[in-house]
Amino acid sequence: MRLIDELNELHDYYASKIEAAIGRDDVESAEALAQAYEDDAIQRMAEREGLTHLLPLERAVTHESSLHRLARRLRPSRAA
Repeated sequence: MRLIDELNELHDYYASKIEAAIGRDDVESAEALAQAYEDDAIQRMAEREGLTHLLPLERAVTHESSLHRLARRLRPSRAA
């Protein structure tokens, strides 16, 4: 299987788990799942490319992944 196909499957898996967590109003779990997706995807890419010696990645800038945006977007709004 191609790496892109594996990553797409991984994304779909985590997206469904995040949507379920938000459905239970469990924002903390949704955000943890979004971070777990990023970690798993990076690990998978590094393993495929033989670059695991570069892990863990140190990021100078915080990046919001698509699953982090999904978790934020699905979070129920709290009206004042």
